[in-house]
Formats: sequence, structure tokens, C-alpha cells
Amino acid sequence: MANKSTNPALRSFTTPAASAATLQDMYNQPSFTPPTSPAAQRYLTVDDVVAKTATVVIVALLSALATIYLQKSAIVPGIYSLVIPAAIVGFVLALIVIFKRSSNPALILAYAVAEGVFLGGITGIFEGIRGFEGIGFQALAATMGVFIGMLVVYKTGAIRVTPKFTKMIIGAMIGIVSLLIVNLVARLLGFDMGVRDGGTLSIIISLVIIVVAALSFLLDFDAIEGAIKQGAPATMAWYFAFSLMVTLVWLYLEILRLLSYLRSN
Repeated sequence: MANKSTNPALRSFTTPAASAATLQDMYNQPSFTPPTSPAAQRYLTVDDVVAKTATVVIVALLSALATIYLQKSAIVPGIYSLVIPAAIVGFVLALIVIFKRSSNPALILAYAVAEGVFLGGITGIFEGIRGFEGIGFQALAATMGVFIGMLVVYKTGAIRVTPKFTKMIIGAMIGIVSLLIVNLVARLLGFDMGVRDGGTLSIIISLVIIVVAALSFLLDFDAIEGAIKQGAPATMAWYFAFSLMVTLVWLYLEILRLLSYLRSN
């Protein structure tokens, strides 16, 4: 017989044989569930971001094509009237995702659908103008070309994302938003600043906006690379896919606007 320990801290422990028997009895109980170790957290990878971004873009593209098809086939002839509501819904969802820094797939895919309806309606309206046929495809091709080009620029290190560069791009974005807000207020008051009238100034401003939007991709790429190096969870891929989608939408709309200026002149 094994001796009991005289150490008070060890008296509650049984002998090895007794411990094995007790464990066996526990496992033999019908209601016993063996303990499981917590699932290991998977870290973010480039493939995760690529897959989620492709999913979000495809959902938005299918939504846009469905909107155009339903209008042209007269199945839902008034669907273009959903452009403004879709824009509002997309804006609200974007704010929720940004402020909550959400990686909820349902929320982000809902944003993609709303943006698809919005972009499909806007593109369809432009395509319906005489002389603007095919403008949507041109804008889409140019947008993807810029995206791929900026990815190459980032990978080759042709432009490095430094704190100074980041501040410059953010400052440019704030300046652009401020200008567009002032222009909107001026137009509501009956003044025309020439920012969006299709003239030379409008073309220059559109080109500047396109350049800033293109360079902002570098900030997105740098944030993704930093998150991967820091071991961010794989679910963050949805948030980065959303971030890239926001920039793609902005770039597409501005290229579409620029093309409309050039075709009108």
C-alpha cells in the first residue's frame, strides 16, 4: 500500500494507480465529455485577403450587372430609381464597418450588393446617353488596370509608404472632400464653381482625384502587409476586402466621370 504524504498540500492527491482508476471511471460515465483544447487561431495571409477581395468584388459586379439587365429587359423598369437609396444604404453600412472595424462577412457583402446596385444604376444611366455607349466597360477596365498597376508599384517598391507619404495622401483626401462639399453647397445656393461642369478645370480636378485614389491603394496594401506581419486573425481579411472595395468604387466613379467629360468635349 502506498504511503500517504505528510505534506498537507499533497494530501488531496491519490496514488498513481488510484488516479488512473478514477480517470477511467470518469471516462466511462455516459455524460462525460472529454476536455478539448481551444482551437488554434489562424493568422491572416495574403491568400485570405485575395480570396475575400475577389468575393466582394464579384458580388458587387454581379449586383451591378443584374441591375442593368433588369432595367434593359424591362423586368424591373424602374430599378434605376434605386440608385440614391442604394447609395445611402451603402454609405450607412460603410460607416458601420469603419467605426466598428467590423469583419462581419454578412455586413460587408451587404455593402457590396448595395454598391453594385448603385454602380449598376449610374453606369446604366450613362450608357443610355447618346455617344456614351460602352463607357462602363472602359471605366471598369481602366479601374482594374490602375489597381493592378499600383499593386506592381507597391511590390517593386517604386513608391515607399512612409509616414510623410501617408500624411500627404490623407491630407489630399481631406482637401478633395472639402472641395466637393463646398462645391455642392455652392451649387445648392445657385453658384457654379466649375468643379463639375465638364470644362478644363473639371478634367484637371478629376485627374487629381484619380491620382490620389490610385495612390491610396498603396496605403491599403501597406496596412495589409503590416497586419500579416503582426499576426492579425484571418477574419480581418473581410475588413481589408471592404477597404479595397471602397477605394475601387471611388476610383471607378471618378474614371467614369472623367470619361464622360472627355466624350462630351
